[in-house]
Amino acid sequence: MAVRSILVYPHPTLVKTDNTDVLIGDPSLDQIIEDMSDTLDASQGVALAAPQIGYSINMIIVDVNRDKNIKNRDGQGRVILLNPEIIKESEPHRVREGCLSVPEFTGNVIRYREVTVEGYQPDGTYLSIESQGFESIAFQHEVDHLRGTIFLDRVRSRRKDLFRRK
Repeated sequence: MAVRSILVYPHPTLVKTDNTDVLIGDPSLDQIIEDMSDTLDASQGVALAAPQIGYSINMIIVDVNRDKNIKNRDGQGRVILLNPEIIKESEPHRVREGCLSVPEFTGNVIRYREVTVEGYQPDGTYLSIESQGFESIAFQHEVDHLRGTIFLDRVRSRRKDLFRRK
């Protein structure tokens, strides 16, 4: 088991904008996937981006079905995406969001109700996912991490839309 520490904002790796694309077949990929999976499993989260555990690469893992508090869990199950891109977005709406890398706060942000995200599975298979609801938010949140954006950057008013966790 390779549980890694989750980096906490303002760690510089979290706001790095020049993460590198993952090369399919890279021999280090299996270890990174194991580290990300083990770390996610040991956390209270539903998704993780590689930069959150110190890897400056474009890889995410999303599994909203882990959250037993979500009633209508309609996620795809565990999805590992290399070099993900959001290519389609539906109408925006306001949601409350939190982050493993910002453990003391949640905030209201604008996200899209539905997105289409594309990328590659670890075996090199191309994958396109049409996602909605909570899973859509998770994909948007994790792709943001790969661009050096955290949810705090999307909070409009820190006074009105940022909340300390209890």
